[in-house]
Amino acid sequence: MALIEAASPHTMNTYGRVPIALSHGQGVYVWDVNGKRYLDALAGIAVNTLGHAHPKLVPALQDQIAKLIHTSNYYHIPLQEQLAAALVELSGLTNAFFCSTGLEANEAALKLARKYGHDKGIERPEIVVYEKAFHGRSIATLSATGNTKVQAGFGPLVEGFVRVPLNDIAALKKATEGNPNVVAVFFETIQGEGGVNPMRAEYLRDVRALCDQKDWLLMIDEVQCGMGRTGKWFAHQWAGIQPDVMPLAKGLGSGVPIGAVVAGPKAAHIFQPGNHGTTFGGNPLSMRAGVETIRIMKEEGLLENAARVGAHLKASLEKALAGVKGFKEIRGQGLMLGIELDRPCGALVGRGAEAGLLFSVTADTVVRLVPALILTQAEADEIVALLVPLIKAFLAE
Repeated sequence: MALIEAASPHTMNTYGRVPIALSHGQGVYVWDVNGKRYLDALAGIAVNTLGHAHPKLVPALQDQIAKLIHTSNYYHIPLQEQLAAALVELSGLTNAFFCSTGLEANEAALKLARKYGHDKGIERPEIVVYEKAFHGRSIATLSATGNTKVQAGFGPLVEGFVRVPLNDIAALKKATEGNPNVVAVFFETIQGEGGVNPMRAEYLRDVRALCDQKDWLLMIDEVQCGMGRTGKWFAHQWAGIQPDVMPLAKGLGSGVPIGAVVAGPKAAHIFQPGNHGTTFGGNPLSMRAGVETIRIMKEEGLLENAARVGAHLKASLEKALAGVKGFKEIRGQGLMLGIELDRPCGALVGRGAEAGLLFSVTADTVVRLVPALILTQAEADEIVALLVPLIKAFLAE
């Protein structure tokens, strides 16, 4: 691997970077500045839904850049209405607010929940969150996150959170029993940074029922697992439920920064003018990216593709790793998969790049694969052919 020098002295030292610099991409492949090709199984961390340089997306974005990039929310932005209508149709919810990142979408959800509580006369609203959750790195979303490692050094954290384990309805009921301040339950359908941990369908239905019973908001963070990644538009739809509040980002704009909060009747009208806002959110370029992403996903059948190719990839990996000492399990759905090993495996990221494969390791021991939704079965087989020998050699050390 041709190495790139250490980070520029002018950028903050905030990332443990792989020593390569990428110059361009095509489909699920990217090339570095030295001309080496990589299969991109990370897709910008579940962002590049349509892969790189998609022939339908590129001209649409070029067209938009030549017209308007940004105007501000002082004015009506017709593309916002168009994208909001599309998200409402796909989700069954009623209204959308647009921002620029998943963190902002989650922050807006937390504000919605608190305002919901205050509107009901609750002075100190509390929100149920989960162990191993990741919702962002602002002070409030960091407080909602269930990872002491990323919280360290940033206290005092924001109060008003009740933390519970995954997939345990009895624990949720016990933790909230007799607490009149609880206003919402907030979680990822499949935790991403926490190690690709899915919420079970029956648990999702139980939480929906509990929220209805207690008049709480059900807020589902679909930032990483949404936008078709699991084979449905939103991962919670596998359980046949609807949230009251749904933050989105990542894959919604195929690489153009975008975030959204989609809300149902219980939450859609909590914010009034002046309660919340954004400078960049909802700009014409990001809205066009969202509109075109959804259009192309429908045209090319990418939900079906994610489900089919994802199932093939998971089965192939399970077969190839069966009986390998140190391999624990594969979790996830569609093209959001986590391969858990019995030891920290961060070293695999650099070895993968050397072998021509890009992926990440999350929660220390989980190899995460979140490739573009255009991935073919042949390209999935290529991931297996590149990754399995790396994992086997690593576990044999």
